[in-house]
Amino acid sequence: MELLLQTLLNGLLIAGVYALVATGLALSLGVVGIVNFAHGEFLMVGAFLSYLLYAARGVDPLLALGLAFLAAFLVGALTYWGLIRPVLKAPELNQMLLTFGLSILLQNLALLLFGADTRVVAPPYQAATLALGPFFLGAVPLGAFLLSLALLLLLQAFLTRTPLGLAMRAVAQNRLAPGLLGIEAERVYLLAFGLAAALAGVAGVMLSVMLYASPTVGFLFTLKSFAIVALAGLGNLRGVMPAALVLALAEALVSTYVPGGGGLVEAVFFLVLFLVLVGRAWRWG
Repeated sequence: MELLLQTLLNGLLIAGVYALVATGLALSLGVVGIVNFAHGEFLMVGAFLSYLLYAARGVDPLLALGLAFLAAFLVGALTYWGLIRPVLKAPELNQMLLTFGLSILLQNLALLLFGADTRVVAPPYQAATLALGPFFLGAVPLGAFLLSLALLLLLQAFLTRTPLGLAMRAVAQNRLAPGLLGIEAERVYLLAFGLAAALAGVAGVMLSVMLYASPTVGFLFTLKSFAIVALAGLGNLRGVMPAALVLALAEALVSTYVPGGGGLVEAVFFLVLFLVLVGRAWRWG
């Protein structure tokens, strides 16, 4: 029983980071209306920024969070203005091919700059643990979970209590009517896309300590985010956290209880995505 509870706790902690990344994808999909296959590369930007700051200047990852947020927001805003905006009215296939090509471009650019080796940010507290009775919680995963939860609550407050947040919700619900009320859709799209990238960038800083930074780490989390968003419902921000919890717990249980499960963890989100799509196909039928 203790092993089961420890496994569930580990899954709960990683679910916070999953939810943070997937919320950015759900935000860009719900507000801008584009499927962004390059979303994970904004996470990669945050991870490598954290690594560079720590390796070159010894900057603690906690201090790098704000810089990663701003850097990823800027990259996301520039990406929207230069690449996404011109294809907003294009067929969805064109949009997906554009973002997929951007993903490949950024991955290969990272390979040229940093090589294929994984890089880890190892501050003094990386291996610290907290004892909770018979259970042990990693200090870094616990901090990442609490920070992710705080950011998600702040995002919810922003969307429900600020004029810009309400404008984003209005544009997400109806793309024509807000313009009649003086809401500039272009500004809302740019803000939403930049904010989605910024959330991924912050998650990248956390993952640079919890896991690693590599040119391909973003693509992995793009796939996981798609599974979470599909499970939650496209554009449904409130369903992201429960969906992330389902995926994280499934991965944790497979890793612990299935023989050789460590190699199967990366396939869990494909199974979740497959079951969701099959279930919805039956419902539509």
